[in-house]
Parts: sequence; structure tokens; C-alpha cells
Amino acid sequence: MAERIAEISRNTKETKIYVKLNLDGSGIADIHTGVGFFDHMLDGFARHGLFDLTVRVDGDLEVDCHHTIEDTGIVLGQAIREAAGDKKGIRRYGSRILPMDEVLVLCALDLSGRPYYRSDAEFPTGRIGTMDTEMVREFFYAVSYSAAMNLHFKMLSDGNSHHMAEGMFKAFAKALDEAVSYDERITGVLSTKGTL
Repeated sequence: MAERIAEISRNTKETKIYVKLNLDGSGIADIHTGVGFFDHMLDGFARHGLFDLTVRVDGDLEVDCHHTIEDTGIVLGQAIREAAGDKKGIRRYGSRILPMDEVLVLCALDLSGRPYYRSDAEFPTGRIGTMDTEMVREFFYAVSYSAAMNLHFKMLSDGNSHHMAEGMFKAFAKALDEAVSYDERITGVLSTKGTL
């Protein structure tokens, strides 16, 4: 099997971003975005998905965290799409129900080539550290559209904002790991169209 690694850089007037993603890694993370809680979430994503992930962001944090987090989602989505390649032999779908203390979150995704995002998560607080909780939605929306995936979250039991966000990032990691994993019974792409 060919290595499934992508390196993406994106430079705008608001952010300078570099992402390197290895879908077949071992959970090694090297994350520096300038937003501590976001770093923690991306580290958890890499570790629990067993992806090797490097993220370097120089963003306009003097404004707020919005551009840094949304643009990182755009670049990570592009990296997922590029690293997944032609998607031959992969399961395509992935899902996980994940507990995080009092929180229980469901994540389901489809690497369909068609972007769609839906979530019912409503956070009880406006911020976690220096990260606005509304940015969880903006991040995953950006990932789903750049990766061209269907991505759904259901908050089965809500609670502490930190636990809710962490549950979402970890459930996403586990669902994505399942979706990009190979199944020897799949000889081409898992689609009646013959392409994804």
C-alpha cells in the first residue's frame, strides 16, 4: 500500500498554516496553533485516531480565535481528502459512540465526496480557555466541506463544555480511523457509482 500522507500549506492575510497528516501513523502529534484548548483537542484527535499530525499556525489571535480555528479546519480537511487518495479498498463509513465522563457523543461520517455537516451540540458556556465554544462547529464544518465528507454529531448526553468538545474530537478521530481503514473484501471503491 502506498503511504497515505499529505502536506498542505495555506497562507492568507489572516493565517499562515502548515499541516502534515499521516493516516497510517501511530498517534504522534506536534501541534502549535496559539490556542491552548484547540491544541489539546487536535492532540487528542491524533492520538485517538492513531494519526501522525503536525500543525503549525500563525494566526491573527489579536482579533480572536475564529480565523485560526476555521482555517485550520479547512487545511486539515484538505489533508484528509488528499491523504485518502482514490479511496479504493477503504470502508468509507465510520461511526463511534464515545463516553467522556458524563457526556455521551455520537459521530458518524461518510467519505462520500459530498460535503454535509450537522450537529445538535449546544454548549453551556461561551468559552473553554481562550477558545470560543461556537468554534467547535466552525472547525468541523470547515473540515467536512474541505474533506468532502458527510459529518454528523449527536450529543446523546450533554454536560461540561470541555467534556462535550473533547468527546466530539475523540469520536471524530475514531470514526475517521474506521472510515479510512482497509477491508480486504472491498476491491475498488465502495460505491455503486464506481467513484467517490
